Amino acid sequence: MTASKIGRYSKFIRPISILMDVMVISCTASFILKNLNINLVDFIVYLNIGWILTAIFLDFYAIYRFTKVIEIISKIIKQGVIFLLIVIAFFPFSVQAVFNVNCIAVFFISSLGLITVLKLLLFYCLKTYRIVVGSNYRQAVIVGYTPESIQLKELFERKKEYGYHFLGFFSDKQVNPEIKGNLVDLKTFVQANKIDEIYCSLNEVSNTQLKDLLDFADEHNKTIKFIPDTKEIFAKNLKIDYYDFFPVLSLKETVLNEPAVKTFKRFFDIVFSLIVILGILSWLAPLLAIIIKLESKGPVLFKQGRPGMEEKQFYCYKFRSMRMNSRSETEALKNDPRVTKTGRFIRKTSLDEMPQFINVLLGDMSIVGPRPHLWSQNKMYGTKIKKYMLRHYVKPGITGLAQVSGYRGEIETEKDMVNRIKMDVFYIENWSLILDLKIIYMTVANIVKGDKKAY
Repeated sequence: MTASKIGRYSKFIRPISILMDVMVISCTASFILKNLNINLVDFIVYLNIGWILTAIFLDFYAIYRFTKVIEIISKIIKQGVIFLLIVIAFFPFSVQAVFNVNCIAVFFISSLGLITVLKLLLFYCLKTYRIVVGSNYRQAVIVGYTPESIQLKELFERKKEYGYHFLGFFSDKQVNPEIKGNLVDLKTFVQANKIDEIYCSLNEVSNTQLKDLLDFADEHNKTIKFIPDTKEIFAKNLKIDYYDFFPVLSLKETVLNEPAVKTFKRFFDIVFSLIVILGILSWLAPLLAIIIKLESKGPVLFKQGRPGMEEKQFYCYKFRSMRMNSRSETEALKNDPRVTKTGRFIRKTSLDEMPQFINVLLGDMSIVGPRPHLWSQNKMYGTKIKKYMLRHYVKPGITGLAQVSGYRGEIETEKDMVNRIKMDVFYIENWSLILDLKIIYMTVANIVKGDKKAY
């Protein structure tokens, strides 16, 4: 899999594109459809949800610097056809709504026309921006010195609008002045020069070397793509892209990498956390605050730095369940003497985690995702357990698949952490809304019946 390995400002492009489309749909609907005897706010929400869900299934926002204009137009046509059906489908279920063909036609043509213009304008502006300003470029290297890899290097140099800086070849099998070094030198070079993408010729690496490169790319959050010796697809988890007419294989991104999915998940997080904060935390927090303060000295909330998305630190909030101590980077053990009587209860029922809904609202966490580990655990297991660092490709969660699968609490052996990471990686690679809802349900069920590992 690949992660959110987007350089410079690229990570903002898709969210901006989604926001522009939503604004176009909302504004055109407000002006053109206001006389159809419908609740305009409800209809606009319906239209935008329909647009975003359609975009998710059709990969509408999966546009890259090497995408052809004809592909963009094809995506717009597919998206437009489905969206039109969604618009029409609203009226049979609304008794008071007036179906006016002319209004619907004007709205559809106007909104889709504006979206098309904005999409193409953004695409061309970014290409021009990269050429003129020389910014938002990707740093790239190629493993292997073959006719195919030389063609790719020439393509990078010829197609400036793609936005790639080629920094050299690496090969164990060839000798040439253009070759920077061998595969051993590659790793140091990639880290020292902040390389974004590694292109690997499948002709020049063994299976062992390929596996080592994949592990290195995962560990250091680098994108790795493959230069095939034929146009065949070598595995189901590989997808083929064409840079002009040059085929390049890359590992498929997970659904969680899609901007539309990220937007939907964030919307779900905000709504869910607001419901909990206003409906439960608003009265529970003052009550627990009094009990915690009466039993032991110290603050009501415990704040601790944890590694979040892309391993950036954020402060994770909990209701304080321990007496004040100097061993906060040490995980709680069974019958831990630091835990207070109130602390045992709120830890057993997971009430100590409730303030993390504030973290969700702030955008540091998600409702569901890999649980944020201690920094000490990151340092201990980050290089020892394969794919450990993949968990930082998404926001950490209040609850997660590992926790509801029995892998929460104390890490007694390295195998406990391995099993936890397996669950986290499975979640990242197989995300769905149904899976999130199932994890939430299982979390509530575990709280009700009690979890023997919650201490």
